[in-house]
Amino acid sequence: MAKQSSNLLNFVAWLTGIIVSLAVGFGLVSGTLSVPYIGVVNQIAGWIVVVTTVLSAVLALLKQ
Repeated sequence: MAKQSSNLLNFVAWLTGIIVSLAVGFGLVSGTLSVPYIGVVNQIAGWIVVVTTVLSAVLALLKQ
């Protein structure tokens, strides 16, 4: 029973991380969020976050 609970908790934490990462990435891309003093690099950083998050999610799902 403890193993199932641990697996469920790990999945919920992983899914939460994916959702938060995508929200931050798309926020940077759209201009809703920004990191002070880096200007146009915000949009580039946003795309990097989005692409790496999607890539890592796909790789994690393929591993399972």
